[in-house]
Amino acid sequence: MDEPLKHLMQELGNAINDSLSESDRIAEAIGEIKKAGYDVFLVLEATIGFNRRDENGEEEDAERSEVAEEPKRGFETTGKIKLTTQDHRFLRALKIAVDDDR
Repeated sequence: MDEPLKHLMQELGNAINDSLSESDRIAEAIGEIKKAGYDVFLVLEATIGFNRRDENGEEEDAERSEVAEEPKRGFETTGKIKLTTQDHRFLRALKIAVDDDR
């Protein structure tokens, strides 16, 4: 990876960090959790992808879209997972329906 891109990625990471640490809403929510007697740690994961554009990329993309079809994306489940009572409570709090066969 070239140095200018590394620098730009670092700047993006710093900007995301700054926006989170300066957020009054986040600070208030964390403060309320601490007041309730809990320690708080926050871990966020971001996936950021980069693709280098060609100078005449628009023309090439247009030609490719006529020739090649987008692959169909999807997934199939092959197994089951076991959810704990706490998992069920958490998912219900997010208003996500869960099958009750545990």
